[in-house]
Amino acid sequence: MRITASLLMTTLLLPMLAQHVPQNDKNPLAGNPAAITAGHKLYDQTCLGCHGADAGGGERAPSLASTLKHGGSEGEIFQNIRGGIAGSQMPAFSQLSADQGWQLVTYLKSLSPAATTKTEATTGDPAAGAALFNGKAGCVNCHQVYGKGTAVGPDLSNAGANPIDSLRTAILEPNRAQPIAKGKRRGNKFRISSTLIAETKDGKTITGVRRNEDTFSVQIVDAKGNLHLFEKADLKSLKREQRSLMPANFGTRLAPGEINNVLAYLKSLDGTGAPAVIETGAGGLTYDRIRKASAEPQNWLTYWGDYGAKHYSSLSQINSTNVSTLQAQWAFQMPGDGIVESVPLVVDGVMYTTGPPGQVFALDARSGRQIWRYARKQKIVNPYESNRVNRGVAMLGNRLFFGTLDGALIALDARTGQVLWEKQVADTMQGYSITAAPLAVKDKIVTGVAGGEYGIRGFVDAYDPATGKQLWRFYTVPGPGEFGHDTWDGDSWKQGAAATWLTGTYDPDLNVIYWPVGNPGPDMDGEIRKGDNLFSCAVVALDANTGQRKWHYQFTPNDTHDWDATEATVLVDRMWHGQQRKLMLQANRNGVFYVLDRTDGKFLNATKYVRASWVKSWDKDGRPILAEGSKSTPEGAEVFPALIGGSNFQAPSYSPLTGWMYVAYNDSANNFRRTPAPYEPGKGYWGGQAGAASPDPDEARGVMAIDPENGAIKWDFRVTELSLSAGVLATGGGVVFAASKEGNLIALDGKTGKALWHFQTGSDIPSSPMSYSVGGRQYVAVSSANVLYSFALPPPATP
Repeated sequence: MRITASLLMTTLLLPMLAQHVPQNDKNPLAGNPAAITAGHKLYDQTCLGCHGADAGGGERAPSLASTLKHGGSEGEIFQNIRGGIAGSQMPAFSQLSADQGWQLVTYLKSLSPAATTKTEATTGDPAAGAALFNGKAGCVNCHQVYGKGTAVGPDLSNAGANPIDSLRTAILEPNRAQPIAKGKRRGNKFRISSTLIAETKDGKTITGVRRNEDTFSVQIVDAKGNLHLFEKADLKSLKREQRSLMPANFGTRLAPGEINNVLAYLKSLDGTGAPAVIETGAGGLTYDRIRKASAEPQNWLTYWGDYGAKHYSSLSQINSTNVSTLQAQWAFQMPGDGIVESVPLVVDGVMYTTGPPGQVFALDARSGRQIWRYARKQKIVNPYESNRVNRGVAMLGNRLFFGTLDGALIALDARTGQVLWEKQVADTMQGYSITAAPLAVKDKIVTGVAGGEYGIRGFVDAYDPATGKQLWRFYTVPGPGEFGHDTWDGDSWKQGAAATWLTGTYDPDLNVIYWPVGNPGPDMDGEIRKGDNLFSCAVVALDANTGQRKWHYQFTPNDTHDWDATEATVLVDRMWHGQQRKLMLQANRNGVFYVLDRTDGKFLNATKYVRASWVKSWDKDGRPILAEGSKSTPEGAEVFPALIGGSNFQAPSYSPLTGWMYVAYNDSANNFRRTPAPYEPGKGYWGGQAGAASPDPDEARGVMAIDPENGAIKWDFRVTELSLSAGVLATGGGVVFAASKEGNLIALDGKTGKALWHFQTGSDIPSSPMSYSVGGRQYVAVSSANVLYSFALPPPATP
C-alpha cells in the first residue's frame, strides 16, 4: 500500500494534536461552582440557539444532557467544542480559550446524574423489581435494558436518571404530560409520544411509534418491535393520535408493593450495567438463510453477496435493454474524515453499512432514510496508521459485527445500534487493525487482521457471536514446531506479516473456510526471510469447527512485490474439462488467473490475464517456475505486473448465465528495488519501494471477462483510471456494473462488454457495486467518496 503526501502529513500531525487534549484528559475545573456558573453563561451565549435551553436539545441539534454520540468523556467533549465534529453541523469554537472550553464542559457535566447530590429514597426491592420487569409486568416486551428486550419504547438502561415521581407517573399515567424541571438532566424524556396508525392500500393497519420520518417516508415500530418502512405515497392514510402505546392499567395489574419494586429496579439503572447475553438465533438473519442466499435475491446477505464470493445478483428487472434509463434514487452522505469502501448488506428492506471508520448505519434501503447510527471514537491511534477505511459488517441473528482500526471486534444490536460486546483482537500500536467485514459461519464470527506493512504476525480468529469469547486462532506465519515454520529463515517469522485483511469464503457442505493471505514482511526484501514464507501469498483451507489447516496453496513463494493473495476466492460448482467439480477461482494480484479444486487444493490451471513477467510456467503440483530477474534487487528490477497488481481487492463477479468471471484489471509494471529495513514495532516495514517503470505504450486498465474453462479473455473494456477498490457486479439481467477511479459507475453488456450507460458521481468510487430489491423494485448501490448512492429504473407512469 502506498502512503500519499497528504496521508503522511496527517500521520505526522496526529501525535502533536493528541498532545493538546487527549480524549482521556481530566477537567481541571471539574465540580468548581464558579466554573459551572461561567459555563452556563457561555452556553447561553454560544450553544443555546442549537442545543436548546439547559442543553435539552433543539430543532437544530440534540440534547447535551444525555448520552453523547460523539464521546462523553471530558476530554472528548472539550475536543468537540474546540475542534467541531466533521460531517455534522457542529462547528469548531476555536476562538474560545482553553479555560472557557473547560467551563462549558464543567457546566454540561453538572447536568449529569453523577453531579446530582440529592438521593431519592426507595422502599422497593430492586431484585424483585427486575423479576417483575422481565416477567409478570412484561416491560421487557417493549423496553430494552443493557441490550435485552424489545426496542418499542425508550431504552431504560439509564432510567435511574429520572426522578421517582416521573417514573411512577410514566407507569401509572402514561398519557399524562410531564413537565421537566429546569436544570435537571432529561434522562429518557418521559413525555407522551405520538402513536401512528398507518393504513395500507391493501387494507392492512399498522399501529406503532415513530422511529423516523421525513416529508415522503415514515418508519414505524409496532407493539411487537417490528420495524415497518413506508413511502407515504403508498399509504391509504397516516393518522396521529396523542396517546402512548404504554398500557394504562398497571395500577390494577400490579399491587402497590410491586410498583415500588419496579421503581426500585428502574432507579438502580445508571447505564453502566454489563450488556445482556442475547441468543443470536432468535429471529433476524439465520445461518440457514445465509447458506441459501440465492433463494433471496432481493437481499444481499454477506459482504460478497453469498458464501462463495460470486458477487452476483440474479435480479433481472434492470437488463441490457433498459439500463440506459437508470436513475439515481437517493444519496446518503456519511460524516467523517475517510472514504467509504464498504459493501452494504440488505436484509428485509434494511441496509446496513459502515461509513468512515468507527461508524455503522442502518438505512431504509428504499429511501436512504437513516434508521439509526452508531459512532465510536478510536480508543488509541497508532501515529503511523495508514489504511483509514472499513469495508463492512456481518450479520447473524439480530446482531451486526464489525472491526475497528484500533483492533477491536464489536457486536451491535441490529435493531437499535446498541453495543452488545466489544473484544480486543490485537494491539494497534504493533500495527494491527481490522478493516474487512467479518464472516458469519454457523455459530461463529470469523475475522482477519490488517497490518501487513508493519511487520505483524497474521492470523484468522473465530469468536462466539453471543459473548465475544475467542473460539480458535490460526496463525498465517507458523511458529516453532508448526507446519511451515521451516520456510522462514532464522527469526524472520516473528515479523512475517501475512495479514488476512479481506473477507474469506465458506463452503457449508464441506464445512471449510477459505481465507486468502497477504504478502510477507518486509514487503520487498526476500533476502532476510529466505524460503517460501508460508502461508504468505497463499490461500488456506481451515476446518470451520477447529481452525485447523486442511490444505493450502501458495500462489507466490517468497514474494518481493507486495502481491497480496487477498483477492476474492470465488467458489463455483460447474463443469470443468468435462467433469463436474467444486472449483476455486482467483484472479491473483500477481497477474495470474488460477483454478483449484477446493476439496483438496489440487492445482488445475493457471493463465496470465495480464502481463506477468515473473513466472515462466508451473510444475505439475502448481509450483511456479520463476523467470530470471523476477525478484526485487538493490539496483531495481522491472517486473510485470505493478505493485498494485493485475487486480487488487476490488470484487470480481462470476455469472452463471455466461459461466465467465468478470475482473477489474491493471496491466502495467514497476521497478522493484529492495533497501535495508530495520524493524520497529508499529512502524512501516517495507524493505524497498516500487518505482516507475519504463514508458509503456501497451499499459492498460479496465474490466475483462475470463472463461475459467481455459483462461481465455472473452472481452476487454478499457477505462482511463482504475480504482484499486471498486470492483464489478454481474446481474441476472445480463448487465455487468463496474466503476472507475474517475467517478463513473458504468453498465456493460455481460456478453459483449459494450458500454450501455454511465453515471458520473463527482468523485472517486472506492467500493464495489451491489444490488437488492424492495417492494418489487431493483436497486444498484455504490459509494463515491463518502456518499452512498442507490439507482433504479424510473417508476411506472401513474395512470
